[in-house]
Amino acid sequence: MNDQNPPAERRLPPLQLLLVSLQHVLLMYGGAVAVPLIIGQAAGLSREEIALLINADLLVAGIATLVQSLGIGPAGIRMPVMMGASFAAVSSMVVMAGMPGVGLTGIFGATIAAGLFGLLIAPFVCKIVRFFPPLVTGTVITSIGLSLFPVAVNWAGGGSGATQFGALHYLGVATAVLVTILLINQFMRGFWVNVSVLIGMALGYVLAGMLGMVDLSGLAQTPGLQVVTPNHFGAPTFSLAPILSMCLVVVIIFVESAGMFLALGKITGETVDPQRLRRGLLCDAGATFFAGFMNTFTHSSFAQNIGLVQMTGVRSRYVTALAGVILISLSLLPKAAFLVASIPAAVLGGAGIAMFGMVAATGIKILQEADIADRRNQLLVAVSIGLGMVPVIRPEFFAHLPQWMEPITHSGIAVATISAVTLNLLFNVLGGTERSLLTGASH
Repeated sequence: MNDQNPPAERRLPPLQLLLVSLQHVLLMYGGAVAVPLIIGQAAGLSREEIALLINADLLVAGIATLVQSLGIGPAGIRMPVMMGASFAAVSSMVVMAGMPGVGLTGIFGATIAAGLFGLLIAPFVCKIVRFFPPLVTGTVITSIGLSLFPVAVNWAGGGSGATQFGALHYLGVATAVLVTILLINQFMRGFWVNVSVLIGMALGYVLAGMLGMVDLSGLAQTPGLQVVTPNHFGAPTFSLAPILSMCLVVVIIFVESAGMFLALGKITGETVDPQRLRRGLLCDAGATFFAGFMNTFTHSSFAQNIGLVQMTGVRSRYVTALAGVILISLSLLPKAAFLVASIPAAVLGGAGIAMFGMVAATGIKILQEADIADRRNQLLVAVSIGLGMVPVIRPEFFAHLPQWMEPITHSGIAVATISAVTLNLLFNVLGGTERSLLTGASH
């Protein structure tokens, strides 16, 4: 009977539901904890205070994932979406952390103001869905996959902190994870394919442990239970420049999220109309507003989890809803969160190469729905993907542009999206109108 339901509404057997949900958590966990780690270090916090930042982020990410997956009131897109702290604001927040009179409480204040700003503009931004035909959506999704590849490669080589980046033991573990995923997808069916990433990562974790790559030092000193309380670092403070910078970040997050929601709609077979897009953006903004009070930062949808949806073929929103519950549980159980955080980067790298590639492959598949034989459309794809790769290949390329532009220029997804939408307007919307007038054709 489940098979008669739309893919997003299907309910899985309990064990399969749990395992697929765990895959989502393990995939996004590294990204979720990276932002509070970076900002905590920039703000000069102690190890205990940084741990609290991480737990706060997991709590808000879990609640926001639940809202996005199940929908509450006017918010939540009701598709399999994972939420977490956004990287779009990292560079701006690092600067704020060192600014006199701003610091951590100023970052939280700017986050609250930006969340409120997002709630106000979401009903207007959702109308941009008509500017995302398959030509634009396919280009953006391909760019998402390509921009994530360096993350997977960095993981596979041992991660940013590796003393011997690219050493054989890192590459061996990443290869073992990737080969396991490929073999399961080739020779097995159903349940096993759905949890192939989890099996590959579990095997990789065991192999990494045997090679001495798993560090569990500090686990005994980690508290068993910890509850995140609002405004732990003091009442939020509000300064104009940080607020304006963070409001710009929210606009960029909305652009990225719109592309990701439309991508997910294509993968799940769900229609993402302006009303549904508004619900998704309201959840992004609401999570950011709430995050400022709960000692964490701007939140958005995680692109890498879209690859997992495509990879496994499991498109049920109840999977990510349970993943949200797991994130909330991890925020309350620091020992459990510690164990998840101990997964070596090389293990994530092997899985990431397969999943991020699947995102790019989805974009290429969607591009087949567009008139890609048209030379101008080919140019749109080529230029947009090329520009989207600039911040990925040379992050310092835009270093001499105004600092307020950093949330845009540091995001390959944002650059590719803006380019694709602009060129589509130029080539196909405005250009199409002019050609219709010249030829007397009606459309």
